[in-house]
Amino acid sequence: MTVDELDTRILRLLLEQPRTSVREYARILGVARGTVQARLDRLERDGVITGTGPALSPAALGHPVLAFVHIEVTQGHLDDVGDALAEVPEIVEAFSITGGGDLLTRVVARDNAHLEDVIQKLISLPGVVRTRTEVALRERVPHRLLPLVESIGRTVRK
Repeated sequence: MTVDELDTRILRLLLEQPRTSVREYARILGVARGTVQARLDRLERDGVITGTGPALSPAALGHPVLAFVHIEVTQGHLDDVGDALAEVPEIVEAFSITGGGDLLTRVVARDNAHLEDVIQKLISLPGVVRTRTEVALRERVPHRLLPLVESIGRTVRK
């Protein structure tokens, strides 16, 4: 799918002003409301826009500890372990990876003792061989996509 300059301007507005109406986006961009809505619909249909819900803070929800847990899985059990991970509420993301391990999970916890309990739960899952945990100390670059959108927009204009 190609993203043109108007698409990148719309995406920038969505990221910077997510609670603004389509009508207001159209006014800001100087285009018809129908044009903005059609672009948004296409961006959703093509998988560029994947959600519209609020971004939540695990720390504000009482889970300030963030860890990345690498999981090594018995061959042939990757799908089973992945399904089991989906049942653990403290796992907020999980990815199949290459390198040292088979899965990388992002885990949140109330405190270090709770993190240990979650890790023990993971170790006990059928198919899990071992885990390796890295605790995040401080977020240096928060999750962001605006610089990528702006970079794509610069590429489109050239």
